[in-house]
Amino acid sequence: MDEIAPGIHQLDTLLGGMEGVTAGFLVDGDAPALVETGSQSSAPAVMDALATAGVGAHDLRWVVVTHIHLDHAGGVGDLAAAFPDATVVVHELGARHLADPERLIGSAARVYGPLLDGLYGRMRPVAADRLLAAADGSTLDLGGGRKLRLVYSPGHAKHHQAVLDEQSGTLMVGDAVGVCLPEVGVLRPATPPPDFDLELAVASLRRFRSLRPSQLVLTHCGPVEDPEATLVEAEEALLRWVETAEQVVRDGPASGVEEVAAALAGTFPLAQPQVTAESARTYELLNGVRSNAAGIVRYLQRRAGAEASR
Repeated sequence: MDEIAPGIHQLDTLLGGMEGVTAGFLVDGDAPALVETGSQSSAPAVMDALATAGVGAHDLRWVVVTHIHLDHAGGVGDLAAAFPDATVVVHELGARHLADPERLIGSAARVYGPLLDGLYGRMRPVAADRLLAAADGSTLDLGGGRKLRLVYSPGHAKHHQAVLDEQSGTLMVGDAVGVCLPEVGVLRPATPPPDFDLELAVASLRRFRSLRPSQLVLTHCGPVEDPEATLVEAEEALLRWVETAEQVVRDGPASGVEEVAAALAGTFPLAQPQVTAESARTYELLNGVRSNAAGIVRYLQRRAGAEASR
């Protein structure tokens, strides 16, 4: 574990055995919290890290997920079983999927195919009486004056929330700002289907800026050097990606996901001197251009339908 702020420790969830891809965060207190469980395949590594940190089975009070995608919340049922006194915290729009993950797993299986079990695993349900369906502004008391505030931040997903440690000013933003793997160093938007919404995503980024966090932390993967500059960069990147997709849709007769993905890959390549072929493959596996293109195309179609119905 690395201490990234006073009393906040980053742990590597080792998604699919890969280092430096997905993180979880242990926040100290009389009633400590784990923010992000990682995937179900990550649960043993997360439990080992917590044990090494001295967190016993009855010590953990809160398990918080920023959203219900499997790389962030797939391990939630396993962690709830291992820490029976912990309350699982999720945005109210995602709570039913943790209590009954069948539809979530079915959707993931259609997207990932054979990769689902090999890379992510699935999700064990969480008993309804262990769940806290949180609203925007809800706070979690960790004791000793430390509180975590939940910040509703849709755009990447309609059930997305960031987590602000009020004591240190550290804002843990899940996927709302994008993905920036340390070995790659390129911030890429995360715009997957079915929920991506440009206007909501931009509003969330601007809300983060209004909070003036002392530190901004991505689940993929870790703190960024300059929170304000990163939030500005994330907004600009989102706008450029959607503008590129819009141009393809306007110009094409063929303007589907494959055409948009090709345009995005050509316009925003990962070909940087520091990016190895292996790092690029890892990035594509985690936050691929095609998945992002599919989310943007779905958003554009939804927006066009809404405009046509006015």
